[in-house]
Amino acid sequence: MNSFNKEEFKKIKFLVLDFDGVLTDNRVLAFENGKEAVFCSRSDSLGIEMLKKNGIDIAVISKEKNNVVRARCKKLKIECLSGIDKKKEIFLNQIKKRDLVISEVCYIGNDINDLECIKSAGIGVAVADAYEQVLQNADYISRSKGGMGAIREIADLILVDK
Repeated sequence: MNSFNKEEFKKIKFLVLDFDGVLTDNRVLAFENGKEAVFCSRSDSLGIEMLKKNGIDIAVISKEKNNVVRARCKKLKIECLSGIDKKKEIFLNQIKKRDLVISEVCYIGNDINDLECIKSAGIGVAVADAYEQVLQNADYISRSKGGMGAIREIADLILVDK
């Protein structure tokens, strides 16, 4: 991680999140009927709500195809792009669709399939418990782990003067 000025977060207009390991603690509860459940943070949910109230657009881009991703995003009223293998192309298309410049975009991830987006974003964030290669390539590393307040932490940085 290079020296990074937290003031850069104030420029963010679009926050893009991975799902597993960012909105969740990267664990899954698997039931014998095939259904799955995940653990999420209520403080992250409040952070998302605060961002939306302040005009920050939010989307999830996830490799995961499970309905739990779509259900959580629907509840949070944020855009959900799930079942995505090559995230960078979708990520860049979402930025273009919103007519934004890269410095206005933050991506939060935790695993190697997030690396290209983290490197491409105006601010690439790794959650505290991200994989080493992701931590090494992030502009900023959250103090909080995925699914345990990392999104709220970033929301507070974005909204510091709002």
